[in-house]
Amino acid sequence: LCPCLIYGAYVFLPFDAPLLPTISARLVYTLRCAAFATFPIVLGMIVTGISRLCSSALEPFGELQREVEIHRTYVSQSIHLFILYFFNMAVLATYLPQELLKLIPLLTGLFAISRLTFWLSYAISRSFRAFGFSMTFLPLLAMLLWNLYGMFVLEPEGLLS
Repeated sequence: LCPCLIYGAYVFLPFDAPLLPTISARLVYTLRCAAFATFPIVLGMIVTGISRLCSSALEPFGELQREVEIHRTYVSQSIHLFILYFFNMAVLATYLPQELLKLIPLLTGLFAISRLTFWLSYAISRSFRAFGFSMTFLPLLAMLLWNLYGMFVLEPEGLLS
């Protein structure tokens, strides 16, 4: 489903990436796009705080209720995945040709939608969370493989420079 979503958005959404000739401009563009991917994480932190305040047990070291635990786990996992996603997107931005830089905001949007999908499915039932997790993890894995391919096959001479 992820390749179909990315391809459909790439073809049908009417925007193009700005002209980014230098690596530093590409990294700033990636950083600005990644700011939007933090929205589901911040939303999760807010909901975690509200659910913690509304729970019957306000003891900080007490046992958490299921509702609080769901949101806390979601935020923790999302932060870990965001760090991996962001670093892979930053490396990806250095290898992509100019005409494919449109993928950076599309991958950011996919990350945000995937995390929200995971959160919703995790709250409904823990057995349904695999769909949202795979929508986050498989693009991350694809970016990692492309980055390794770019480092070791496309530009092996620039690996350490």
